[in-house]
Amino acid sequence: MSVPMLDKMHLNGYEIVQVNNGPWRVCTRNDRLASFGSREEALAYAAVLPSYRPRTRAVSNGD
Repeated sequence: MSVPMLDKMHLNGYEIVQVNNGPWRVCTRNDRLASFGSREEALAYAAVLPSYRPRTRAVSNGD
């Protein structure tokens, strides 16, 4: 039985993830934005994206 390997980094609010020596993926919490063959390409892509912050829900006043 093999143990899954996970490499994970954060840059500008994005996650850069590689699972079991597969492609490097640039993701948000809900979306996968792109996949790359090397870590450097994924980091460069995440570096040129605008900073990501999750949206917060607007609070209703109950009017």
